[in-house]
Amino acid sequence: MTETGCGNIHNAPMRSGDDGPAVIAAWQDYLLPKVKAAKPELIILSAGFDAHEDDPLASLRLQAEDFATLTTMIRHLAEDVADGRLVSLLEGGYDLAALKASVTAHLNAMR
Repeated sequence: MTETGCGNIHNAPMRSGDDGPAVIAAWQDYLLPKVKAAKPELIILSAGFDAHEDDPLASLRLQAEDFATLTTMIRHLAEDVADGRLVSLLEGGYDLAALKASVTAHLNAMR
């Protein structure tokens, strides 16, 4: 939480084992309001899926549906503050079945 750069970096540390509702709450209650206050003209989303519970690298327990919810929240924010300008870049995800389900959910939520 204390790593803020020059005031433009906002972190929401999660605990090992946190699930989708915990991550979604952190976005809803803390991160989205910070991004909204910055009034970005473009949102670039680093879409990583290694927080899926089946991924071997992370210790979080998100499901594909959680990624869809987060994507929808960020898409709505982009519509509100950036005239819908939203770019998504695929990042991590190392369990192929979880990655497939999560990317599919993410892309469907981008519509």
